[in-house]
Amino acid sequence: MSNQHTPQPVVVLISGRGSNMRALVEHCRAQPAAYEVVRVLSDKPAAAGLALARDLGIAAAAVPASGGAAGNPSGREEYDRRLAAAIDECAPALIVLAGFMRILSPEFVNRYEGRILNIHPSLLPKYPGLHTHRAVLAAGDPVHGATVHFVTAELDGGPPIVQAMVPVRPADDEATLAARVQAEEHRIYPLAVGWYCEGRLRCRDGRVWLDGEVLAEPVRYDGGDPPGGAPRGGQRGAAPGSR
Repeated sequence: MSNQHTPQPVVVLISGRGSNMRALVEHCRAQPAAYEVVRVLSDKPAAAGLALARDLGIAAAAVPASGGAAGNPSGREEYDRRLAAAIDECAPALIVLAGFMRILSPEFVNRYEGRILNIHPSLLPKYPGLHTHRAVLAAGDPVHGATVHFVTAELDGGPPIVQAMVPVRPADDEATLAARVQAEEHRIYPLAVGWYCEGRLRCRDGRVWLDGEVLAEPVRYDGGDPPGGAPRGGQRGAAPGSR
């Protein structure tokens, strides 16, 4: 376990407003926490989250893509090398994607294997990719939610850690549903980041380990997880030799 008096450095990557980044910062400042957001990086120089981060007293910078970088593999890899150089200046324990809208190259993901988290607005494996709220409404699903997962080279395909569910109401549209899901994102993301930086959470051989046991399914967050305590609502299966 990490020493609570030595918060682990975390770098957050954003592309937009940075609401999950703000939630992470506010959580770690409201109580003694195992992590500290030390830098915020964005692929968009005009991202509102950069100004927000600076207002919060956090170093923030853009790593903009050069022309055409997103459209070809070599350009993407060149971008990811520059992004990695900016990240490595901080020697972070963990990289947190918070609305970062670029697809990372396999080389980048492998470089930080087991050290990148993402949050996705659906109950993965359902609805990877964009427009998840629209898809849920079109399908008539009764529940929706968000998933924190480890990042792998497969888009939104890394092993899930924790999920929060919200009911889909008859009067919902994309905006109202998105707002309720995002409120849950702001609760579960700090939990997962804290678990990792406390030394409780790891990814090994494509499986999620929490407190020395393999998660048989994602932790289901019910709003009642005590600070620093064991999560509720999930199932964990001990693997041979895990104790």
